[in-house]
Amino acid sequence: MSVIRYVRGDATCPEGAGPRIIAHVCNDIGGWGRGFVLALSRHWTQPETRFRRWYHDRAENDFGLGAVQLVPVDHDLFVANMIAQHGIRSRTHAAAPPIRYDALERCLTTLTGHAAELAASVHMPRIGAGLAGGRWDEIEPLIQRQLADHGIGVTVYDLGRARGRVASAG
Repeated sequence: MSVIRYVRGDATCPEGAGPRIIAHVCNDIGGWGRGFVLALSRHWTQPETRFRRWYHDRAENDFGLGAVQLVPVDHDLFVANMIAQHGIRSRTHAAAPPIRYDALERCLTTLTGHAAELAASVHMPRIGAGLAGGRWDEIEPLIQRQLADHGIGVTVYDLGRARGRVASAG
């Protein structure tokens, strides 16, 4: 069992050596253009290109809530496009948030398999807690249970938050 490590920094520049996977949440309507995906697109074109093709060809593939697309972007570096958001959040925020916790849990289970196969660590911002509208106190236990409890090293990057916090299952 591992613990989730919290650091101040940029999730698009994951710390450490060896294979690394940058995980993030995508929506199920093919939208790419707000939030963390903008930072990804500043570094690499492949995650957006592959996501858009995956969405476009969705009648012929597994695109949908709970699906994961692993995209190689550099030597030993991958981006996991995880479909765990139904639609997008309205400007008024009157509707329920678009995060789907059950889909996120399925994504994290699949991600665990990819990470184990590659002997990779997983790096992420606070997935699902931004534009997807999720609550971190509900998301963090999913990450702990699906990744860290299976021995996968997980680092969560916060821009501007204190460095070095470590969470464990409790």
